[in-house]
Amino acid sequence: MIRSINSELLKFFTTRMWWGMAIAIVLAGAGFALLFGFIFTSDAATGGQGGPPPITNDLDLARQVFTGGIGVGYLLTLAIGVMTIGSEYRHKTVTSTFLANPKRVQVMGAKVVALLVIGAMYAVLSLVGSVVTGGLLLTAKGHAPFADPEIWRTLALALLVLGLWALIGLGVGILIPNQVAALLIAIGVAWIIEPILGAVLGITSWGGDITPYLPSQATSAMLSTSTGGFNGNTVQTLSWWAGALVLAAYAAVMAGIGSWLTVRRDIS
Repeated sequence: MIRSINSELLKFFTTRMWWGMAIAIVLAGAGFALLFGFIFTSDAATGGQGGPPPITNDLDLARQVFTGGIGVGYLLTLAIGVMTIGSEYRHKTVTSTFLANPKRVQVMGAKVVALLVIGAMYAVLSLVGSVVTGGLLLTAKGHAPFADPEIWRTLALALLVLGLWALIGLGVGILIPNQVAALLIAIGVAWIIEPILGAVLGITSWGGDITPYLPSQATSAMLSTSTGGFNGNTVQTLSWWAGALVLAAYAAVMAGIGSWLTVRRDIS
């Protein structure tokens, strides 16, 4: 099993894609930390001049600023999850993979572990950019971003978030063997369709109970960064541990179904 995991990590880190995405994630983390830092410490946010509801404590402010780039990060790890198996189908290397190790369950288990490691690595890079940049900005504006120890729980959970989204991508890549189609569908749903669906459901009387269980909303709950509803409507949010369980369930179902299909599918 260890050799299978090392093989999967080697497949990823011997490509140029990994460091290109690493640079993008660091820059996104730093950029969104600056953006959110200036927005949430602006006069409109703190003075109530028709702006968003003010964040009244340093803990919530630090959470919003430090995790601002996670939205971009999980889209990238979602894409990585799709390509982990999608590239094997596209380049016809899946046959040689299973010839090298006929134990398909072990191969898929190695991919799952490798994606969790890769997701955690990218989360660290995202947090390096956001925590350094956002921490300096918040400190300069008179806030204490690390005064409450709960911020460390949020940062630790961010490591898990990107790994879970990578597993969701793995499932999508197996269910849709065409790599290009899988990428377009996965990113389109996560980036465009699901947020629109969440906004629409949030303004209905019955949809408010469904919205918290969408993947992006579960991610926000997990990081304790959920905000008010659409047009100021109050939307029910999950606790951080419930959000973690919901997102883990999505990852387990997608990766589980995908792995089951791969084990049973005829590969030629």
